[in-house]
Amino acid sequence: MFIGINGYEAVVPRFGFDKNNLPVRVGSGEVAFWWLKYLSKIDMNNSYTIYLPTEPTPDMPKESSNWKYKIIRSKRLWTILGLTRVLRGEKLDVFFSPTHYAPLFVKFPQVITILDVSYKRYPKLFTKLDLLRFETWGKYSIKIASKIITISNSSKDDIIKEYGIPEAKVEVVYPGIKQVSSSKYEVLSMKQLKQKYGIDSPFILFVGTLQPRKNVKRLIEAFSNLVSSMNDLKLVIVGRKGWQYRDILEAPKKFNIEDKVKFIETVTDEELPSFYKNAEVFVLPSLYEGFGLPILESMRYGCPVVTSNVSSLPEAGGDAALYVDPNNVADIAEKLEKVLTDDKLRDKMIEKGNEQYKKFTWEKSAKKVLQVLEETAGPVSSIK
Repeated sequence: MFIGINGYEAVVPRFGFDKNNLPVRVGSGEVAFWWLKYLSKIDMNNSYTIYLPTEPTPDMPKESSNWKYKIIRSKRLWTILGLTRVLRGEKLDVFFSPTHYAPLFVKFPQVITILDVSYKRYPKLFTKLDLLRFETWGKYSIKIASKIITISNSSKDDIIKEYGIPEAKVEVVYPGIKQVSSSKYEVLSMKQLKQKYGIDSPFILFVGTLQPRKNVKRLIEAFSNLVSSMNDLKLVIVGRKGWQYRDILEAPKKFNIEDKVKFIETVTDEELPSFYKNAEVFVLPSLYEGFGLPILESMRYGCPVVTSNVSSLPEAGGDAALYVDPNNVADIAEKLEKVLTDDKLRDKMIEKGNEQYKKFTWEKSAKKVLQVLEETAGPVSSIK
């Protein structure tokens, strides 16, 4: 079987490149990269062509007898113009876009990916241009796709409700978490974290892009309710600036806890486990998430999790997390305090978390993607 894949998201980062000149991937970029990484490992039977706007980055899978890259150097509207033009002359059994948008007017079955429909829930958080793309090109892509892959049952329900499409058209493929080697990811001690980042006391950890949907402002307010009884506690917020972030950055001053909140914009993949390992508790009080991978990353490193009881987050956390109403500041503060002060609860959450994160691997995820692609292609065509 001949499979084509749009690799744009995996090589064109939203936040530039890290010190190793590798893309800083978040969201759909990270999901696309790991699916490609593991498809190249698990499938030796089918032939793949990965279409890219640039040369593959050093961490992308190497070419092999069944894994090839095709570079399309189109400067504008890469998927609509450059990719569509090339695909019209290709012979594929199925084409996969690990992104919301499909190329136009191609003759073979297509599979697209929709991580969530946050643009429907929170349109004010998106630009007018983005909303126009979702409403036109995105709706077209959903209509012509043979299958849609999403990453949680919550997102599946939202997609069906918003677009009125048959349930059978949407497949849930849970994401995984990175498998790392202990030699590459050496966990720093609190002393080392203090030397590098100035973190010198017990801390609550948040990891995520600074934007209203992440609900960080309410988290800061909830934290301000804790510090009177836990004076040495800090809140460490790791994340790049997204959009409408100014209120978030100003919140510590508003609640008179400027010296208790530390913003860290850039932490490498190698260093992030050290934050999870040393944190007292990880908190993700989002209003809406397609999945919530940091929950599983926290559990891997023995950090108990407090997160929201909405959208897909209970699917990620299972019975290992403690859940809050993200709109209720008092509830967020109460649940954080509970984890911080109840050692038995904390130990139980860590124990359950150690089992929960193991359910989600990129290998398992890629196998499900491959199954969807093979089912979508149907009987192997005669083009071979």
